[in-house]
This record gives sequence, C-alpha cells and structure tokens, in this order.
Amino acid sequence: MVMTTTTMTAATLADLDTPCALVDEARMQRAIVAMQRRIDALGVALRPHVKTAKCLEVAQRQREAGARGITVSTLKEAAEFSAAGFDDILYAVGLAPQKIGAAATLVRQGCRLKVVVDNVAAAEALAEAARRDGVRLPTLIEVDSDGHRAGVPPDSPLLVPIGQRLHDAGLLAGVMTHCGASYECRGVRELEAMAEQERARCVAAAERLRGAGLPCPIVSVGSTPTATFARALPGVTEVRAGVYVFQDLVMAGLGVCAPEDIALSVLATVIGHQRDKGWVLTDGGWMAMSRDRGTQMQPRDQGYGLVCDEHGAVLEDWVVLQANQEHGIVEHRGGAAAAGDVAARFPIGTRLRVLPNHACATAAQHDGYVVVDGGAVVGRWPRFNGW
Repeated sequence: MVMTTTTMTAATLADLDTPCALVDEARMQRAIVAMQRRIDALGVALRPHVKTAKCLEVAQRQREAGARGITVSTLKEAAEFSAAGFDDILYAVGLAPQKIGAAATLVRQGCRLKVVVDNVAAAEALAEAARRDGVRLPTLIEVDSDGHRAGVPPDSPLLVPIGQRLHDAGLLAGVMTHCGASYECRGVRELEAMAEQERARCVAAAERLRGAGLPCPIVSVGSTPTATFARALPGVTEVRAGVYVFQDLVMAGLGVCAPEDIALSVLATVIGHQRDKGWVLTDGGWMAMSRDRGTQMQPRDQGYGLVCDEHGAVLEDWVVLQANQEHGIVEHRGGAAAAGDVAARFPIGTRLRVLPNHACATAAQHDGYVVVDGGAVVGRWPRFNGW
C-alpha cells in the first residue's frame, strides 16, 4: 500500500497554528537509512518499533529502506498497521488474558501477529484459548536481560516450563528482550557492553530452550542505543529499535546522535516575557512537549526541551526550563544576566522550535505531524493514539 503525504494549505512555518509537531523529512530519512545499513551489516533483520511515530507514512519509509516486519506496543497499532498492509507484526508487550480475543481476531483477518509472555499463567491462557477457539498466536518468551523491566531471567527455572506449555500448544516462536537499561549508560564502552549483554543473555535463553528439546527460531533483541552500538550479533535473528526514526535529546545525551540530527520538534510562538527573570513565554507547554524529563539524570539536563530558531538551528544554552500546561518558559542556562533583553531578542510572535527529550512522549501529544523540508512546509502526516 503506497502512503501519500496530505497536502497542506500552509506554505511556510509562519502560516502554521502553534503549538504543532514538525518532522524534518530529510533528517528522518537519513536516520532510517543509517540504521537499516547498520543492521544489514550485522547480518540480521531490522523489525522497527513503530510506537514512536504511530504513523503509516513513516513506517512505509522504513519498509522501503529494507525493514522486515514491524513491532507495536498496542493492539490498536497492530490493527491500524495490519489494515494498511503491514501483516508481519510483533506485539511486544506482555499479553493480558483479556486481550487474547482481540489478538485472535487480527490473526483470523490475516495478520501474522506474534505476541509475548513472561510467565506460566499467561502461557497457559494462550494455550487454553488455542484449544478452545482453534486460533494459534505464535508467542515469544520475554527475557529479562538487564533487570530493568519485564521478562524472565535466562537462567530462571521458569523459562523451560513456560516454553514447554507454549510448545505443547504449538505456540512457541522464540525469545525476545528489550535492554532498557541502555538508556542509563554513559559512554561508548558502556553502551557496547550493554549491547553485548543484551545479545548474550537472550541467546543464552534460546540455547536453554533448545537444550530442552524446544524450538526457538526467533531471537529478537533491541533498543536504539544497543542497535547503534552493537559490534556483533551472533545467535540473533532480528533487532527492534524505534526512537531512531526521529531521535531525541536522550539519544543525543547518550551519544547516539547529535541534537542537529533530531527530526522531531515542536513549533511554538513567543507570547510574552518576564524581563526581570529573563523569561520568554511561549504557547508550547507540557501539553505540547509532554512531562518527560528524560535528560534530568544525564550530565546535561535539557529541561523540557532544547530551543532552536524557526529554521531548526540550535540556540546554544536556551532551554525550556519550566512548563505549565499551556505555557513553556524559555530561559538561558546562565540566568537573567546571561539572557539579556529577552523582549528584544525574542519579540512577540517569534517562532521557535523545541527539540524533545523523548520523541515517543512528545509525539503522543499531537494528532499528526507537519512535514517540513528545509524551511518549506510540504505536507501533513496523521498519527493515531490510544490502545
């Protein structure tokens, strides 16, 4: 299915209502191509996580670059993408028993949907549904490779029993892991080591299952940091990464990208000043940026976002340091003395772009993206939210 850009009547940024989410198409396309080439060079498939953009046009560009299948975080995403012709989908969140029926419906409609569990009870619920309804949902066991979130440790005594229950019902498809702890790394060596830890522990789980006589065709790993810094992936069949498509300030803080590589930004308008405080007030509050403060634990805290001029050039040391629901408060890192005459520098009506801490969270505040190419507005891509 070919995706098309919706033409907009606005010809320039000055014509847009604010706040709104912008996507720099050239930056995005460079990121898509770079990640695809990297994973191709490692000899495995790239199954991008589409939860970042939740946008058919973006996923189409990833597929055209060579992606094989997609990863989703909600069944709504699975339904939307399946209806648009993306039929190889991994729902990479532990499946609640109440959602088995909805997942089975997608399979009946022709979607090659795979699901995830990390406990015996969930495996038994899937097995029972397969026996009762005759619909089999291929299932991956989630492996805990970093103690960060969900999953069963690769050496857990529960791993093989989970696998056995799934196999007995004809459901066992493999193992998967997500190394969220990679977001806490500092420096290239730590990131390379975390990527290897992710790979080694997921492969170890696969080998345990095989050693018990169980099939394990899929070994799926991934996060944008580990995908970027993995040096080799023996034993892995696919990599999942998501935020790379837009990048964000957390990724920049990790060294995954530079701020100038970030494709997503929020366009805001200057609506006021507090001269004595050195504040510039915009209409881009946390409802536009999200409350995510993911850079707060990094060496350089970017507040609610790093400020750029209307054309996307970073304004050094200007950040959204405070945010109310509809107001963003732009300040200079050096305080009021360093800010100078903010009313003269940023007159009422000035347009500013703000780079996000977490692209997924900021994108979720908007119902679509204004697509820009340089200074020109070239279209609008809708996105969807909800579960």
